[in-house]
Amino acid sequence: MAKHLARIHGTEEDKVNCPFYFKIGACRHGDRCSRIHHRPAFSPTILIKHIFKHPMREAELQAAREGRSVDGIVVDEAKAREDFLVFFEDMYVELSKFGRLDALHICDNVGDHMIGHVYAKFSDEEEAADALNVMN
Repeated sequence: MAKHLARIHGTEEDKVNCPFYFKIGACRHGDRCSRIHHRPAFSPTILIKHIFKHPMREAELQAAREGRSVDGIVVDEAKAREDFLVFFEDMYVELSKFGRLDALHICDNVGDHMIGHVYAKFSDEEEAADALNVMN
């Protein structure tokens, strides 16, 4: 039984623990999820939720505010790429003040549960904790 539970932990077969939260630290159901979201006490990776403003999502919101249809919205790809690179560099510079970054990922997924999330992996858990404390 223990081997079976160990094998399915964090997978779709696990009916107790949320596999999405286990893998990426986010779940589209949020607090309404029927499964458990285990939040680690310590981790070298931090999650900064919804900090990046996705250009397509921002254009959709602007159109909705103006009462226009969101169908057929066109985003200037060159400007979006430049804005993303500026954002990435700013995040990298600011987070590097807390320690060495091993990875920095910015989600461009347009799903509401992940849009604009930034995952930053530090070389040390204490550096990650310092960054998280300042970001909150």
